[in-house]
Amino acid sequence: MASSTLAAESLGMEDGLEPVAEVQTETQVESQVEAQVEEAAPEAIVPLSVDEDAEAPTETEATRAPLTPVQSSALYLASLPQAEMSLESDRATSVASLEQINQYSNLPTVAALDQVTSVTQLSDVQPTDWAFQALQSLVEKYGCIVGYPDGTFRGQRAMTRYEFAAGLNACLDRINELIAAATADLATKEDLATLQRLMEEFAAELAMIRGRVENLEGRVALLEGSQFSTTTKLQGEAVFGIADAWGGGNLNIDDNQTVFQNRVRLAFVTSFTGKDALYTRLDAGNARFFDNLDQGAFTYSFDSDNDIVLGWLAYYFPIGEKIQVYLPAAYPLWADFVPTISPYFDGFTSGTQAISSFAESSPIYKIGLAAGGGIGFNYSLSEKVTFSAGYFGGNSFNPAPKNGLFNGEYSLLTQLTFKPSDAFQIGLTYGHAYFNGLAGDRSDNVIFDLGVGTANAQDPGFGTAVTNSYGIQASYKVSPRFAINAYGGYTNVQQTGGPGDAEIWYYALGLAFPDLGKEGNLGGLLVGAEPYVGGVDDTALHIEGFYKFQLNDNISITPGLIVITAPYGNKDNDTAVVGVVRTTFTF
Repeated sequence: MASSTLAAESLGMEDGLEPVAEVQTETQVESQVEAQVEEAAPEAIVPLSVDEDAEAPTETEATRAPLTPVQSSALYLASLPQAEMSLESDRATSVASLEQINQYSNLPTVAALDQVTSVTQLSDVQPTDWAFQALQSLVEKYGCIVGYPDGTFRGQRAMTRYEFAAGLNACLDRINELIAAATADLATKEDLATLQRLMEEFAAELAMIRGRVENLEGRVALLEGSQFSTTTKLQGEAVFGIADAWGGGNLNIDDNQTVFQNRVRLAFVTSFTGKDALYTRLDAGNARFFDNLDQGAFTYSFDSDNDIVLGWLAYYFPIGEKIQVYLPAAYPLWADFVPTISPYFDGFTSGTQAISSFAESSPIYKIGLAAGGGIGFNYSLSEKVTFSAGYFGGNSFNPAPKNGLFNGEYSLLTQLTFKPSDAFQIGLTYGHAYFNGLAGDRSDNVIFDLGVGTANAQDPGFGTAVTNSYGIQASYKVSPRFAINAYGGYTNVQQTGGPGDAEIWYYALGLAFPDLGKEGNLGGLLVGAEPYVGGVDDTALHIEGFYKFQLNDNISITPGLIVITAPYGNKDNDTAVVGVVRTTFTF
């Protein structure tokens, strides 16, 4: 008998815990549960207090700040950091309770295995095996033995007396069911005699197993009764950043002072069916851009003067096996559901990877970011091909003329993602957007100037604009410790009431070094051209290097350096340099 198979049958935990890929023995599960339960405080969970009610996370999620119509029009220029999540944590008494939930949420669980009805369903059991007939009787006559989720029995594995007793207990329960039902499949006298001897031999182990299971069930019930929610998980992240900027010549970037900034996220993820997810998120932060250097924006740049605001509200749910729907109500991002194909650099969902917004992913995912809602979906055409599409209304909540979900600013995006192997993936992206009342004054942090091409444009508005964008992104994992990312894109801008049409280009190549120096660490180097107006701007070259020290599962420290030549596409501007040390806490 396979030891973990028997243990799974006897523990009877199938109606309380989620299945996992590999079954553990009863003694392993018990020791892990006991250790974690004893550490957790038994008091009831104390909800965190915040200025406003909210909830949310991200596993995919970046933080978003409320965007002005001008900001939502920004093709980016690769520096508009995604709206960032923020949260405000509570008192020390709440921390202990949150740790209790975290321990319980991460608890290894026993798999509820599907019942095997025929020994032929076990792929590693052959008719020539010496125990074939014994297994056949146990499986097909009494139905008290199951296999692993992959259809194997693993009969060559050694087992303990406790594991054997667990399997024996399962067979005894099955025989009792047969007797109670008075069916024709009753155990024979010989079988009962054998079981009687086994029961006497393993009486102590059987009694101990039953006692331990009852004890564990009581402790699990205590945790379930005092947890924050049976449907909602709490997630959080706090980012501390110390940074400064130099150079720039007549841009006076040297006038910027050394800053100590933060961004905080508090997120609640709620599931009603086990397959869906409602994300409600609170954001707060004071990480504003450096003056005259929007192109050096960080992935965690988000400024609400540390006021708590709603950062994201969205619902994911499946339709069948191939369609995943994304339904955002506030501050959506394309990266919330569209694969950005930027492993090791993507900072949309956390402040733990690239330093700058330009390095984290292609600017095409930052065109038409909205304060309102919309809809998106992923459709799995095959195991290797996914089609993504979505629509965002710029101010979908505003009932005024030329606003609303369909009559105001909007943006569309589609993408085909090909993943022929775990090592290689490539995406082809198209975006279309409409904007009105756009401004082009870069001193007001408008990154994308829609073709003005200079740092001195002061025209307060450009009428309306339509953009059509095309992008290609790719990633190749050369080895477990080395990966290459690359992207390139082009946006055509057609304007009315402004200085004319424009063609905007951008591209980048990134090298990632996972587990550099230690497991969990990450080194990264990226070189690329910030979005520039063809035929007008000089090329602003962006060079970025960072190294993440993963201190433990919850804390990382990332020093990084950004060098930008010809800032804002003007070679008369001296090279700008930005340095940062970022510390990220996740919980």
